[in-house]
Amino acid sequence: MAYQNHPAQATQPGADQPRPPRIRPGFGLRGPSREKHVLTTEDLGALSFPVGDDGVLIGVDPQQQPAVIGLFRPSSYEVVLVGGMWTAQVIALRAAATGARVAVETGRPQAWAPMAQAAGGGQPCVTVHQVGRLGAQGASVTSPVLVVRDLGARPSRSRLSATPWQTTLTLLPYLGPNAARVLNAADLVGLQRISPQESDLVGRLLSLGEAEVAALPTLGDNITLWATRMRRQYVMTNPGEAEAQVLGGPRRMD
Repeated sequence: MAYQNHPAQATQPGADQPRPPRIRPGFGLRGPSREKHVLTTEDLGALSFPVGDDGVLIGVDPQQQPAVIGLFRPSSYEVVLVGGMWTAQVIALRAAATGARVAVETGRPQAWAPMAQAAGGGQPCVTVHQVGRLGAQGASVTSPVLVVRDLGARPSRSRLSATPWQTTLTLLPYLGPNAARVLNAADLVGLQRISPQESDLVGRLLSLGEAEVAALPTLGDNITLWATRMRRQYVMTNPGEAEAQVLGGPRRMD
């Protein structure tokens, strides 16, 4: 950020020395001289650091590059994961690690309780709620919220209003009767291993290619095909040491 220079105050008549400029509070001390931060063109080649979208790291792509989801945005965002609770819990843990709050609405709270207790180190950054008991979360740019809806294959419509900086992750263990409604409303869909019949259905709904439709029934437990209306990306998710202690290894079914 560049700061504008302020003209020095005019000297008072008869004064021997000009009055020093006023110091504006809040800017702190002046930093080092500019020349100490200048690099030559040759020096730039020695720098190496990753540059990419910010968000939640969910794994690596087929080129072993980090795969990141920008979960939190200045508008509401809908994610659907057709897959296992293990993957949803990894995403929730990593979202909490970025400073977001996570609220889980689920019919199996006992399955989410250990993760919620381990996530915050004593702080309630992950909360678990009975079905229909989740209230407004007050998401904001300084306090984004991930709402996880783990309600089986036929989730009811959410009672929460869509708000900025609040993302909803709906977990489907398999495709139920209302799958078309849920998938068509999503901004991002994650697909783990599903049956050939489900693969054909989701291929039509998401306009997947033949190779992708054929691959879905064969995916490993830690592989997810993430799809938007414009892009497809396979991602491998492996747990860190702390995540493995809490969640165990990757699994498609719970």
